[in-house]
Amino acid sequence: MKRRIPNPRDLAPLLNFKKPDFDAKRRRLNAALTIADLRAIAQRRTPKAPFDYTEGAAEAEISLARARQAFEDIEFHPAILRDVSSVDTGWEVLGTRVELPFGIAPTGFTRMMHAEGEIAGASAAAAAGIPFSLSTMGTTSIEDVAAAAGPTGRNWFQLYMWKDRDKSMALVDRAAAAGFDTLLVTVDVPVAGARLRDKRNGFSIPPQLTAGTVLNAIPRPEWWINFLTTEPLAFASLSTWSGTVGELLDAMFDPTVTYDDLAWIKQQWPGKLVVKGVQTVDDAKRLAALGVDGITLSNHGGRQLDRAPIPFHLLPEVVREVGNDTEVHLDTGIMSGADIVASIALGARFTLIGRAYLYGLMAGGREGVDRAIEILGEQVARTMRLLGVSSLDELEPRHVTQLQRLVPRG
Repeated sequence: MKRRIPNPRDLAPLLNFKKPDFDAKRRRLNAALTIADLRAIAQRRTPKAPFDYTEGAAEAEISLARARQAFEDIEFHPAILRDVSSVDTGWEVLGTRVELPFGIAPTGFTRMMHAEGEIAGASAAAAAGIPFSLSTMGTTSIEDVAAAAGPTGRNWFQLYMWKDRDKSMALVDRAAAAGFDTLLVTVDVPVAGARLRDKRNGFSIPPQLTAGTVLNAIPRPEWWINFLTTEPLAFASLSTWSGTVGELLDAMFDPTVTYDDLAWIKQQWPGKLVVKGVQTVDDAKRLAALGVDGITLSNHGGRQLDRAPIPFHLLPEVVREVGNDTEVHLDTGIMSGADIVASIALGARFTLIGRAYLYGLMAGGREGVDRAIEILGEQVARTMRLLGVSSLDELEPRHVTQLQRLVPRG
């Protein structure tokens, strides 16, 4: 083999060094390629109590683990030799176009995860052309979320029905006045689930942090500075409440709510109505007969009843039974764009992300939420291309098989 002295002109293309990025946050977020990467950053930067509040589920956390496993246990069936040079990741949801087939789910205590809280989520969602859902237990007011989203934002309000119906409907009226177009009525919370991580961390309601959780927070100065130099944490939409947070929860979660109450709410609300927390085919059929605009198959992210049904497994049968009458949405366990594409292929019209969004928020505030949406959007588009489809309408059940796991006998 004949050797030679390399010509400097030949070396030049090989020595094209990347320009240094001195913006630490941008560098950190750009290095995150998956939601799992954002989760790892979030865990390093957030004290244990608020991180576990986000991460945790009820009791043994079996519901959440099973929901995530259900997405891992799918097999895609791609078609080849299709023109996928251009893909459209959007379509109409509840009568209005979304640019991506997912939106931000309602989450409580959001400013505990990062001081920017719902403002970051609403503004990022508006920029991406997707809906943002504000929880009744949100820490930013209805009006401030509307302002943050701006005129192009699309906001949904999630309602827990109180025993005091007048106070419940006062929130609904505020949401309608602020331009929120969809009401998400959550129906799987007659009482709060047993969230054991919070109890072990001393994250009670109201919060009573232990010495251990305080020590855990000390090495995270940015979180503390943000927490202590911004407005005190409060349920902003419930500013008229005069009791403790524990008393508030007792008043909020009404175990007497029935289908008659839901029909009454439907009469009061001028926009679209979606019922969140549906876990059986029979309930889905009854809601469709009631005339709701959408149902969300959800077990509350595993945070209520442990060993609850897996929403993704329910999806095909529910779509067969009610899909022609009402939109079927889905949440719980979504951690990638592939999970979203699989859901759309099996008939979901839309999906909601909760933890995936909060990991981005904890990792970097508004920029972190942007990055979470960007990661999921890129994964959705890439998965569609690899499946050989150029629009969401082309996704069909034939593209996905739910594999059966072999469970060893005891």
